[in-house]
Amino acid sequence: MALANHNPLGLDTRRGTVLAAVGTTALSFDGLLVRLAGVPGWDVVFWRGLFIALSMTLVCRLLRRRWVWQAAREGGIPAFVTGLGYAITMIFFVMAILNTRVANVMVILTAAPLFAALISGIFLREWVPRRTWVAMLLCIAGIIIVFAGSFGLGGWLGDLYALLAAFCFGLNLTILRRHGSVDRMAMVALAGLFACLIAAPFAEPLRIGWDSLFWLAIMGLVQMPLAMGLMAEATRYIPAAEVSLFLLVETILGTLWVWMLLAEEPPSLTVAGGLLIVVTLAVHTWIGWQIARGRSSWRWPNGKGRA
Repeated sequence: MALANHNPLGLDTRRGTVLAAVGTTALSFDGLLVRLAGVPGWDVVFWRGLFIALSMTLVCRLLRRRWVWQAAREGGIPAFVTGLGYAITMIFFVMAILNTRVANVMVILTAAPLFAALISGIFLREWVPRRTWVAMLLCIAGIIIVFAGSFGLGGWLGDLYALLAAFCFGLNLTILRRHGSVDRMAMVALAGLFACLIAAPFAEPLRIGWDSLFWLAIMGLVQMPLAMGLMAEATRYIPAAEVSLFLLVETILGTLWVWMLLAEEPPSLTVAGGLLIVVTLAVHTWIGWQIARGRSSWRWPNGKGRA
């Protein structure tokens, strides 16, 4: 009789939710670990990239049953282009963390999917619905609020790096949408390798202490492969839209860890702009998820516009 109540779909949903939640939590420590390393940006990029390349190669082998270079060869030019694009994103992310408050970086990075929507409309002619345009305008307003708080505190350069990182990530999402066969784990491994090679001429990797190397190793060998692997596995059980909702939690947790452990309190304008962006994206993603599942009766107030 117990078997009659078995619900595989419910079990899969719970499993996917747990995987996404743990993966996002692991990912949220990124900014804290960069700060704890306490070394110049190019040294962080070099070691972080090298460790990520090694660890994600192993993860790809264990989960995909093939080596990164095999997956990259199958992905062709798009695999290398997205790998390079993500490497540039990683570089901008590290420079942003080291030049402004972590809260600012986390908030601004949440705009990446909307950059992807805008770029897709321009280059792929996939024009987004009205709700996405409204979400874009609200997120732009939130980003302006965050920047306004940074000008008085001298963190505007880091905010700019974060905005460039969000744009590059959005561009990468567009390319990945156009070339869906690219293995995401292999792309991250390539990104680590490219980031390491780009940083090599500017870095002095052997000058850092063992304590800094420890935090960088935790980041590249444990935190990133754990986060990427769990989130990739989560998409096997729940829709990608649901997984993306958990990324909004990263914004809150990433800010919280630095606040708790390093006493880096986010400015009031960052909190205000962040709330506007996070709530906007949460509502936007939830509506999109409902529409995709065909269970939404949501309409614009006039009943005429498309969602």
